[in-house]
Formats: sequence, structure tokens, C-alpha cells
Amino acid sequence: MAITAPLTAILGAAAMVLPTGFAVRAPGPTEDTLGSQVIAGNSVPLVEIAGAPTFPTTGQLRLTTVSVSGGPIGPVMPMDVIYSWASPRRSVMPVESVFPVGITREQQQQQSAVQMNTSQEAATAAALTELGFEIPVTMSVAGFPADSLAEAVLLPDDVLLELNGLSQTSFGGLLAALTEIEPGTVVDLTIKRDGEVISVPLQTASATNADGTTRAALGVFMRSEFDFPIDVSIQIENIGGPSAGSMFALAIMDRLTEDDELQGVPVAGTGAINADGQILPIGGIRQKMFGALRDGARWFLAPVANCDEVVGAVPRGLNVVAVSTLHEAREALIAIGNGHGSTLPTCAQ
Repeated sequence: MAITAPLTAILGAAAMVLPTGFAVRAPGPTEDTLGSQVIAGNSVPLVEIAGAPTFPTTGQLRLTTVSVSGGPIGPVMPMDVIYSWASPRRSVMPVESVFPVGITREQQQQQSAVQMNTSQEAATAAALTELGFEIPVTMSVAGFPADSLAEAVLLPDDVLLELNGLSQTSFGGLLAALTEIEPGTVVDLTIKRDGEVISVPLQTASATNADGTTRAALGVFMRSEFDFPIDVSIQIENIGGPSAGSMFALAIMDRLTEDDELQGVPVAGTGAINADGQILPIGGIRQKMFGALRDGARWFLAPVANCDEVVGAVPRGLNVVAVSTLHEAREALIAIGNGHGSTLPTCAQ
């Protein structure tokens, strides 16, 4: 006892100051996409629009974030883990479930910045499309996954024009067309390569939809380039990732429409978005709900695909509305602004 007790105490003390293999998520800051952020000492609007009339807005559209520690961000100590396990505002998970193995802090930041930039472009496309603007889009080959059959047929920068004779003008339309095709089927692609229009046969691969069903896939990474009819500039610092897309899209629509959708009400939310206006699931939604409530929002827009994480975890005083498209999200804002938010669908429903 005289030997083992001091050794146990020393080992226990050492264990409390050694880094763990966990990552911790906590509520991060929120930003009003209808407002401004201080960048380099200047107040800069998060969303600026040129080339079309804009209208004054009231209320707030707060994007929500998650503060993550662990992995390349920095070590998580045992006391942090113990505290986070006991807090409903935080979550603890193995670090490899949050960060790819071996990724550096710089690589993680670069990846997050790219995701933010991509989401901003998709938000602009979705918002303008919802408002009736015509947006020409060019879809081209960006690369190939491993063992792709398409690599023997297509080249990077090939522009996709048609699939089986049907014109392809959006990524969502392409996915819808592939959903109707049996995986493994040979399709006829019309592409533009170095200015020449040619047709090539391609045997499709198999992919899984969000609902678990299978569809055909081209086996390529596609890049979409939009020709926007007006200029939309989104500026934000120290926030990355794709999950602010839906809140940026709603801000663009609010600025471009004469109606005051919010009528002074602060609303928060989250959700990645694609150019076709589908609101996609994100991570850390429980922490984002607590961050929204902390910063004054009493209404929160959540992707339907995240509802399993929302039910039973909504903080007291916050009303969560389930949305799956940008159209549904805007209709929800109008209902909330008019005082009819209680009629909107919740995740529990």
C-alpha cells in the first residue's frame, strides 16, 4: 500500500493532464446574414447585391456554428471530456469520426474554406432560381474516383451537354435522370471537348441515394459553373464549412423581395444547400440549437434529414421547424413573421 498508493496517485494525476483521443463539439458563434461583420476593423455586410433592386429588411437570419476541439485543432484534456459528457450543450466523440486521420490544421482550414465558398455559390444559385431568375450553368468533369470506368472515356474539363439525348442544365436534373436508369446500363453522353461536340458511350456505375435506394452514376466528379444575372457577394471570416448555405440563400431572397418576411423576428437555422434548393443534413445540430437560443433566436430551421438528432434535444424556449427545401424554408419565415409559426411542421411530427 505504501508503494502502490503513491504510484496510483501519480498515474491518476498524469492521466488528467495527458491529451485524449476525443473531439468535443460545443455551441459556436452565430452571425446575422442580413447584418454585418467586422472585418479588418470595418463593418462589412455579409451579403451585398448589385445589379438588381434591393429592399430593407427587419429581423435576423442567424447562421449557427459549432466550435470543435481535438485532432488538428488542438488536444482535448480529460477534464474537458468529463465536463462535456455532463453537459447537454456539448458532445464527445472519437477524434477520427470528426477529422480524417493524419489531416493537419492547415489542411482542415483549407478544406473548410473551400466548402464555405462552394456553399455560397450554391446558395446564390438556389436563391435566384427560386425567385425566377434564369441562370445558365455549365457542368464539366472535375476528376474521377478510384477505379472509375469513366476515366477511360472522359477527360477533365469535358463539358456535359446531354444524357441519352436529353439536355442537362443542372446537377439536380442530372441526378433525377440517373435515378431512372438501372446501374450498369450503357448511356450515351454528348460532351464538348476542346470546342468540338462529340458523343461517347459510358457504362454507368452504382450509387446510393439519401433514402437508401440505388441509382446509376457516371463515375465522375462534376463541377458546376454558373453565369449569374446579378452580382451577389458574400463575405465572412473565421467561419467555414457548408452548413450556412441555407441561411445565406434566405438572406439573398429577403434582400431581393419587397415583402418583409421576418417582420422583426430573429430566426436562426442551419443546413447545407445545393443549387436546386434542397436543404441537406449537417453535423453538430444540437450545439447549433443551443447557440441560437443563447444569441436571442426563438425559432430555428432544421433540415428534415437531421430530425432524428433534434427530437428530444431541443432546448427549452426554442421552436424548431423542419424544412427540406429552400421554398419550404422561405414559407416558414413568412409564417413566423405573420405570427403563424405554431402551424409549421416540427421534427417530432
